[in-house]
Amino acid sequence: MTLKIALDLDAATAPYEQLRTQISEQARSGALPVGYRLPTVRGFAEELGLAANTVAKAYRALEADGVIETRGRNGTFIAAAGDAADRKAAAAAQEYAEQARRLGLSRAEALSLAEDAVRAAYVR
Repeated sequence: MTLKIALDLDAATAPYEQLRTQISEQARSGALPVGYRLPTVRGFAEELGLAANTVAKAYRALEADGVIETRGRNGTFIAAAGDAADRKAAAAAQEYAEQARRLGLSRAEALSLAEDAVRAAYVR
């Protein structure tokens, strides 16, 4: 297995976000298995032609999402991301549903707004 990243530096999406998205998708699909060791921030930045801060920002976001874990000097590894991502998404959905109900929205209105938000997020 190989970490395959294709960045479009002319795209509207920031390079760190492209990197975060691709690693996350590869981890969730199993292309990068749990325990796979990621390159160092500096090494990966050099390989991709990015600033080290850009890669570090992507790694921080992935760690906050539970996709990767840093083990000090031992390196950065793919974590059991599916469960963590599912839990976070379910918690966010639950919070949204409760807020929509408190605001007096009907079930149909809440679903419509959620679908619009998801559609907008995935066209980027």
